[in-house]
Amino acid sequence: MSSSTDTPAAPAASSKETPDADTEPLRFSPEEEADLLSQSAAQKTQGNTFFSSAAYSDAISAYSRALAKCPNYLDYDIAVLRANVAACHLKLSEWKEAVEAASGALECLDRVDPPVGAGKEQDKTDKGNGTADGKVEEVDDETAERIEALQRSGRSREDVQKLRVKALLRRAKARSEVGGWASLQGAEEDYKTLAAMPNLAPLDRKAVEAALRTLPRRLDEAKQKEMGEMMGKLKDLGNGILRPFGLSTDSFQFVKDEKSGNYSIQMNQ
Repeated sequence: MSSSTDTPAAPAASSKETPDADTEPLRFSPEEEADLLSQSAAQKTQGNTFFSSAAYSDAISAYSRALAKCPNYLDYDIAVLRANVAACHLKLSEWKEAVEAASGALECLDRVDPPVGAGKEQDKTDKGNGTADGKVEEVDDETAERIEALQRSGRSREDVQKLRVKALLRRAKARSEVGGWASLQGAEEDYKTLAAMPNLAPLDRKAVEAALRTLPRRLDEAKQKEMGEMMGKLKDLGNGILRPFGLSTDSFQFVKDEKSGNYSIQMNQ
């Protein structure tokens, strides 16, 4: 089963360390962190059981409880839970909620391992602090701590990429089901990102390629529909303004100047 959630991870119980600012994540001792992760894992296991029994709403509740126990700087673990929540929402046909949950998972993964082109490309090792040419790249303290937390969990960049594929597939599916011009554009972007990923499974690649063949037509239909609806609303607004003068939008027409390509408004005689 895959992983995730649409509810933000609440800071776990108070740490012995006091943060310097409200935005700084709480840090726990290794013993505290292990205990919180154990509690989170127990809730996650319960969520998995609910999911296997098709009790998807109960699974979401269990994953949310797991998130509340998970330290908010353990991005990979949070991403797993949020991806699981996205899977539940897909099963429930709750498309917008699935988009939100999958997006939350991807945001966590991007903090752990920014995708290529995000500004801080990492090397192909699990250290995450070098570039492709072997030069060491400077990372800020927060990023270094998040990478260290990933390594402590025994996870690698390959694990991150596998989870990123799952989250992208779920978000793309949900966006496609939401429909509408903006959501379909987002789905197309997700599918294009997936198509460029080398670790995509053969069946997933076929599904991605099929979606990319059908999306352009759906995008064009959604664009035309939404533009038509917008023009209809503008026409209604114009008619409301012109009615006191005994006029309507039908009293005017747009005329294109073939030389300049500009349009002018002329009154119909």
